[in-house]
Amino acid sequence: MTLSKLSQTLFISLTCAMLSSPVLAKISEEEAAKLGKELTPIGAEKAGNAAGTIPEWTGGLTANAQLKSDDPGRPDNPFPDDKPLFTITHDNLDEYKDNLSPGQIAMFEKYPSYAMPVYQTRRTAAYPQAMYDVIKKNATTAELIQGGNGLTNFDTTIPFPIPDSALEIIWNHITRYRGGSAERMFTAIPVQSDGSFVEVKMQDQLVWPEFLEGGRDEADDNVLFYYLQLITAPARLTGTALLVHETIDQVKEARRAWVYNAGQRRVRRAPNVAYDGPAAGTDGLRTADNYDMYNGAPDRYDWKLVGKKEMYIPYNSYLLLDTDASYDDIVMQGHLNPEYLRYELHRVWQVEATLKDDARHIYAKRVFFIDEDTWGASVIDHYDGRGELWRVSEAHNVMFYDVETPWMVAESLHDLNSGRYLVTGLSNEEPRFMTWGKEADRRDFSSSALRRLGR
Repeated sequence: MTLSKLSQTLFISLTCAMLSSPVLAKISEEEAAKLGKELTPIGAEKAGNAAGTIPEWTGGLTANAQLKSDDPGRPDNPFPDDKPLFTITHDNLDEYKDNLSPGQIAMFEKYPSYAMPVYQTRRTAAYPQAMYDVIKKNATTAELIQGGNGLTNFDTTIPFPIPDSALEIIWNHITRYRGGSAERMFTAIPVQSDGSFVEVKMQDQLVWPEFLEGGRDEADDNVLFYYLQLITAPARLTGTALLVHETIDQVKEARRAWVYNAGQRRVRRAPNVAYDGPAAGTDGLRTADNYDMYNGAPDRYDWKLVGKKEMYIPYNSYLLLDTDASYDDIVMQGHLNPEYLRYELHRVWQVEATLKDDARHIYAKRVFFIDEDTWGASVIDHYDGRGELWRVSEAHNVMFYDVETPWMVAESLHDLNSGRYLVTGLSNEEPRFMTWGKEADRRDFSSSALRRLGR
C-alpha cells in the first residue's frame, strides 16, 4: 500500500464503550500547532539540553540522508568512526547513578564484568511524513475510553503526541509506528546462569490493517495489528506457531489469539497469550506482555506519570547487526558482551504501573522509561510481589533509515534472582533479518493459515 493511501483519514469508533465510560480530553488546535515547531512532529522536545550533552533534533536519519545500505533490512552503521566517550563500570558507577534506572544499577552490582559504553548522543529517530500528518491529526481527535483501556477517534499510530497522563504515554508505546508491514527472521536465546544456551529460531510477521491489500475495512473493527510467529528451531519446538489479532480495546474484546501445536497438529484458541501467560521458546523468562518490552491491555495496573529525566539508554545499536559476529561473541555469562553495546544520553518519560488490589500478575510493579523521540520503551524495571526488584529489560534500537522506521534489533530481559537472561531479536547468523513492505492479505492471518504455516 502506498503512503498516499495511508494518509487518508481513518477513525476507529468504539461508540458503545464511550457510552459506558468517561472520555478523557483531547488537546486544542493551538496546542497541536507546537508539533513540528518547538516540538518534533511526534511530540519530543526539539531543543537540546542546557549542558549540550543532548543535541537538538534536526530531522533524524531519513531516506534522504544520502546513506547507503546494501541491505535495508540490516542497515550499515552510519557512525562507524564513533568511539565511546566513557564507559560506566562497577568501579565508577556512583558518578552516573542519577542517569540510570534502579534495574540498570542492579546489573552493575550483580555482575562486576558488566559495562556500559556511552557514546555521543545522536537523535536519529525519524518517520515518514505521512505518519507525521496522521499523528498531528490524532493530537486533536484521539481520546481514551474505558477508563484508559481503549481508544477512539484514532488513526494508525501515536494517538497522544502531547500527553498529559501515564496511560496516554503507554498507548503511544503500544501503537508506535513499526513500518506498517514487516517480516523478520531472528533468534531468541534463553541464557542459563552458567552462560550456556540453546538458540530458538523464529520468523514473524507484523501488519497493521492499513497496510493490508485493500486497506482497513469493517473486518478490522477494533483491530490494531495482526501478528504471526513461527518457531523453526530447535526440533522440539519446530512448527509451533502463534497468531494474534491485537485488539485496540482489550477490555471490550480480549486479544484474539490462536496457537498451532506441531505435536498435536491442531489449532486452539489461546486466551493465556496475554498478561503474565508464559511465552513460547523463552524458557519461562518472558511473560506474554513482556514481548516488545510491553504490550496488551493496561487494565490490571494503576498508572502514574512521574515525569521526564535524562538517562543512559541503548541507542543506535548498529553493532548488534554485525554479521561478522556470532552469537557466541555477543552472548556472555550474565549479560551481553559490552563490546557490541552502545548507550547514549536521552530524555525519557518515566511511568509507574502498580498492580491493582483485585488484579493478578507476577509483576506487582513496573517502572517504564520511554524514549521521547520514538515513544518506545527503552528500559523497564520489574518488581515482584514483595516489592523487590526482579527483572530488568532493555530495547536496543536502531534507525532503519532506508524505510524511516526506528525499531529494536535486540531485546534483553535479565532475571536478577536466577542469573539467567533472555535476548531476542538477534539476526547476526540469519540469512536475512527484516523484510519491509511485504504485501499481505487478511486471509494470511486466519486460523486456517496458521495451520498451514505450522505444517
